[in-house]
Amino acid sequence: MNLKKQYLLFAAMGCLLHSSDAQTSNEGQAAKATMSSKRKIQPSDVYRLQNLGDPQVSPEGTWIAYTLSSVDSSQNKRNTDIWMVSWDGKQNIQLTNSPDAESQPRWSPDGKYLSFVSSRNGETNAQIWLMNRLGGEGKKLTNLKTNLMDYSWSPDGKKILMTIKTLADTSKPKTPKPIVIDRYKFKQDVVGYITKRDPIHLYLLDVASNKIDTLTSGEFDQTGAVFSPDGKQIAFVSNTTADPDRNINTDIFVMEAKPKAPARQLTKWPGEDESPVWSPDSKTIAYLSSSTEGYTAYQQMILHVVDASGVSAPKPLSKSLDRPVSNIKFTKDGSQIAVLISDDRERYIGQFNLATGGLTKVAGGKKAYSALQAHSPNNWLAAMSEPQLPTELYAVENGIPRRLTKHQDEFVAPLELSSVEGFSSTSVDGANVSSIAFRPAGVSATQKLPTLFYIHGGPVAQDEYGFDLTRQMLSGAGYMVVGVNYRGSSGRGWEYSKTISADWGNKEVKDIHGAVDYVVAKGWADKDKLGIVGWSYGGMLTDYLIATDTRFKAASSGAGVAMVSSLYGVDQYINQYDNELGAPWKNIDRYLKISYPFLQADKIKTPTQFMVGEKDFNVPSVGTEQMYQALRSIGTPTELIIYPGQFHGISVPSYIKDRFDRYISWFNKYLK
Repeated sequence: MNLKKQYLLFAAMGCLLHSSDAQTSNEGQAAKATMSSKRKIQPSDVYRLQNLGDPQVSPEGTWIAYTLSSVDSSQNKRNTDIWMVSWDGKQNIQLTNSPDAESQPRWSPDGKYLSFVSSRNGETNAQIWLMNRLGGEGKKLTNLKTNLMDYSWSPDGKKILMTIKTLADTSKPKTPKPIVIDRYKFKQDVVGYITKRDPIHLYLLDVASNKIDTLTSGEFDQTGAVFSPDGKQIAFVSNTTADPDRNINTDIFVMEAKPKAPARQLTKWPGEDESPVWSPDSKTIAYLSSSTEGYTAYQQMILHVVDASGVSAPKPLSKSLDRPVSNIKFTKDGSQIAVLISDDRERYIGQFNLATGGLTKVAGGKKAYSALQAHSPNNWLAAMSEPQLPTELYAVENGIPRRLTKHQDEFVAPLELSSVEGFSSTSVDGANVSSIAFRPAGVSATQKLPTLFYIHGGPVAQDEYGFDLTRQMLSGAGYMVVGVNYRGSSGRGWEYSKTISADWGNKEVKDIHGAVDYVVAKGWADKDKLGIVGWSYGGMLTDYLIATDTRFKAASSGAGVAMVSSLYGVDQYINQYDNELGAPWKNIDRYLKISYPFLQADKIKTPTQFMVGEKDFNVPSVGTEQMYQALRSIGTPTELIIYPGQFHGISVPSYIKDRFDRYISWFNKYLK
């Protein structure tokens, strides 16, 4: 169907269409905004920022479906709709526009339909819906009483493979029953208490008849399920050990795509095997495997390939690269495997040649790619953000990105965003550390500024050259803002990451102090106006820093810990405690060593703000509350903010704005 006819059909159906005329108008408005004076970013801008995700290329390659979430200020929440954009970037169409969020858009193999997931009409459980590509209302395909976790089309378009979490009883009595627990790992953020096993199984939905067949059963989970391109087999991931709670031993299994078919175990690595992806000829499976066989918080996933028949041993492709890889995709001819590679503040697209094992960098630079999808032999679809531009979709043709969507233009147009510069510093013990600095717009490079060190969490993560709302927000308030990729971070190799194991608050502190020394010596930072702030492991490091030095004149610690032994059995990291620190009753000295901010709280003189989500099971509020109580007890200026109903990540838009407001107010009070 030609674009003109498709345009008319969508317009007739009442869909929201950005025509070329509308695009020209928008560009004209953006030009006028550029000519007028711009303003600093401010906390209320959280209501304007949209998030793009989950792009899916249509079978013939002319359209890309994706999700776009926007803040519904009246409901104080985000609402997600499905859009699509043409490969040439000339047409941009909103497909859904309801108060009920829609997600997981997936094309039918013939390209005639687009399916999605939604809990419309007040339904408790999300259902699969089907929409004609030409427009019109969606048709509900399922009536599930359980939790749909994932789904995909069979290659012939006749069936849908569903991954479903079985729930024995979803009723909510007036007086809830007692929570009875007999599992080793019994807590998880957002999920809450984990009681008896509610296994995750695979099912096949017949699209024509709506009949559902059970593919797998039993006590073990099956996840990551994918059809082979010939439609004959399904690969999935499962941990079939006696107690999956106590290890990471997941393996790749293969079964025929029919009920009661036996599953064949393809990998036997005692560690973690995950994310299977089939080659186009259905003969090879690429997957990710952990760097060690035992649990560690500092894993670095390695790309492997294995013959789907299991006749040969798995072959590692990215082990010598020594960088985290993700988002596996085969090229259309099956000769190459593309992945996203995190490398020293960048996240780039790379391709491994299956025949030679050689790596080619497809597209990179000072930016962060994500959500990779194959398009044609030398072309890719990807999401990408840059330091001064939030995520948009791009066609990557012969290694050159071409922007497809322009949702963020309206957000960026009135703003005067900070400039971003990378630098490296040397720690007191000689370690080389990479960082990123945000300088407020319009400020001379020679002007000393009050400076905030915003420390990332994880710790296995990295500050990279993508759009960073938090650091832009703090910098917009008049601060130089620095992100430090301390030892423990990813992107610098596995040794760099795992070197902090069981030694928290030591090398990372040296690295952050080294970065502070660097920006002070460069004349960027005013040494008398330094602040430190972070969330999760960044909150923990904030506590470690103010307990080791008085150079910081203000701090804000979010979702941190205090007496680490008091978190044993209280948070979700029981495996990390047992494998990294050991049981407290056998290794109390280790726990005391890394609890020094709490045990030496009387040394802390830095005015410190503490924040946490009320329902956080990741890093529960007890640690934050202990640190607040300690500083309140000794008379160091402090305050405690608890966000009602929030988990580890703050998601309510008004709370996100409130956190920014409180950051800025706290640091302005002590640094300005």
